[in-house]
Amino acid sequence: MFEQLPRKPKIQLTADDDPDSAQQECDLANEQPERGDASTQSSAIPEQADPTAASMSIAKPSTFDLSKFKSTRAPTAAGVETLQTTLPHHKIAQANDYVRLHPDEENCWSPELCFVNVPIKGSKKDTLHLIEEDLAMRFLPSAKIQRFRLALGAKPDDVFFLCYVPTRNLDNGYNASNLKGCEQAKALWTELTNRREEGVDAYKIDFARDQDAFPAPQWPKQPLIDLIGATFAGRTIDREDHPGLLRLIGAKQPIS
Repeated sequence: MFEQLPRKPKIQLTADDDPDSAQQECDLANEQPERGDASTQSSAIPEQADPTAASMSIAKPSTFDLSKFKSTRAPTAAGVETLQTTLPHHKIAQANDYVRLHPDEENCWSPELCFVNVPIKGSKKDTLHLIEEDLAMRFLPSAKIQRFRLALGAKPDDVFFLCYVPTRNLDNGYNASNLKGCEQAKALWTELTNRREEGVDAYKIDFARDQDAFPAPQWPKQPLIDLIGATFAGRTIDREDHPGLLRLIGAKQPIS
């Protein structure tokens, strides 16, 4: 009734066969390599570098010096002098500091010029104007006309200005001492102070204790006429209908 299964053949061992060795051969034939075997993995999977090794290495200092390219100066063209524009203008004593005047009197001191003070609407102080002498003599009283020279001056550290140099009434103590101080300032750092509180109508002239306390001025190379023109731009009375002259003579201003 039941299908008879085939029987396994019996293995006969000879006297020379070792049962232990036979069993080992059978076990070796059936043995499979384990998945975690180190020798098998080493041949199949490439070895990876330790990610912490790079981070632990010491970085070498860079040979690139960025500080050499730092911007520290104002934008000016190379080798081009900064042009002076409007300069302050006043007497040497009003500098309230040590002063030098340009030693080249021929080129950096003007001839005697004519000036007038003009009241300006909205300003508490009158504004000094250059005026042609013919216009001044025709329309203005002599007491309103000022006459003096302009010299290129400098305070320490190249703070330039136009200095009033007296040319008239030199018997006056103030004018005489002012002119003397201007002459000496061509070679020495000079300071003038008013002696009025001492009851003396003149200026006291002092010199810097150490003349090398301040560097010599680096004088502008612009011609004096250009410096004066820039300083008094819009304040030169050169015609009869100039608003400044009309204001001084009390004439109506033209309606624009």
